[in-house]
Amino acid sequence: MALPTWISRPSPRTVRILAIAVLVTQALISVTGATVRVTGSGLGCPTWPQCFPGSMVPMPHAEVAVLHQVIEFGNRLLTGVVGFIALACLVAAWRCRPHRKRLVLLALIMPLGVVAQAIIGGLTVLVNLAWWSVSVHFMASAVLIWLAAMLVKATTEGDRAPLAVVTRPMRRLLVALIVVTAAVLVAGTLVTAAGPHAGDPDTPRLGFAVATLVQLHGLLVMAYVLLLAVFGVWLRSARPTKALIKAYVAACAMVLVQGAIGSVQYFLGVPELLVVLHVAAATCVIITTAILWTESRNRGPLPHPEVTETQHSVAV
Repeated sequence: MALPTWISRPSPRTVRILAIAVLVTQALISVTGATVRVTGSGLGCPTWPQCFPGSMVPMPHAEVAVLHQVIEFGNRLLTGVVGFIALACLVAAWRCRPHRKRLVLLALIMPLGVVAQAIIGGLTVLVNLAWWSVSVHFMASAVLIWLAAMLVKATTEGDRAPLAVVTRPMRRLLVALIVVTAAVLVAGTLVTAAGPHAGDPDTPRLGFAVATLVQLHGLLVMAYVLLLAVFGVWLRSARPTKALIKAYVAACAMVLVQGAIGSVQYFLGVPELLVVLHVAAATCVIITTAILWTESRNRGPLPHPEVTETQHSVAV
């Protein structure tokens, strides 16, 4: 029985849809991970890879609430969904014509990243949610979200050497923006490590004053905004594409939303819902910053399958 065309010879559109699904699920699992943490469900399944010794699924236990088991186990199941979609995207990228090494490489990173994240998540459980393990867990997700955004962009562009559409100083400014973005995320994980939402009531916290870490986090966010503002001033004198302008506006909007949520949650005593929203907004900041970076260069148009196959036939 012949396979459907969308499986045997997937179109670039199919690959793009799957790449977007990878990006969405990578961001979603970061949000559900935050939900696990703020509900105190981090040890709802106290072992790994099993949920309880001798059982892969939740089971009645006097010391672990059913709700905590369901939330933690649900997050583990979502990891499988993320992995399945990532694998489907890899197969589609591999079978899509013309064959594109960069697209396949970015797609390959996704399922490998899911496996790495599952291992990191398992180690986090085995060390009883030590603050540093939770920080590493989130930062690994941040890297995968960034690469997933690049994967989505790769489905709509060619494979030429990247040609900058902004000046060299502007590119350097974007590099600085990326570094500051990473620093903001790391500082955010430290705030979490010292804060009240550990994932389990008995988990030791980072021994630094929350107020001090919040000030550090806030200063880094201000640095991000300043760099973004300078880039915007320079952008007015450049010849930006419409896509770059949209990416810049999106980045500005998301950092303002993120800053507002962060400020409100701090002054309200970090209520659970706002913490989850803050993490969701953080994933959007990662995505918009990644898109801003990718739109600052041009790799040419997407290769046309018919043209490529014709050229190949002539060469043969």
